[in-house]
Amino acid sequence: MMMFLLSMLIFAILMILIMILNFISKKTFYDREKSSPFECGFDPKSSARLPFSLHFFLIAIIFLIFDVEITLLLPLILTLKISNIFIYSYILFSFILILLLGLYHEWNQGALNWTH
Repeated sequence: MMMFLLSMLIFAILMILIMILNFISKKTFYDREKSSPFECGFDPKSSARLPFSLHFFLIAIIFLIFDVEITLLLPLILTLKISNIFIYSYILFSFILILLLGLYHEWNQGALNWTH
């Protein structure tokens, strides 16, 4: 029982010490630029209703597509042990072919060009 009380006392002292150090270490100088959210390179002082570049949106969508592609390819590695090698090769080939066709389409549409 004594050990429990001693550990609770140490815990309480440490909690009070952490809270005191948290209040002491906070910065008192709040700069408007530092406290404003940074969103995609837009000037936070201007109007939020300004339209942004469609190119930025397309690059974000392409990133999401290839990010999801990685999450779909990783489970294929785990199923290699339990699947037939021909079926596995067919699925992998068709998946990569669809991605390459999508990349070719984006390239032809000019979505990958930084300057228009």
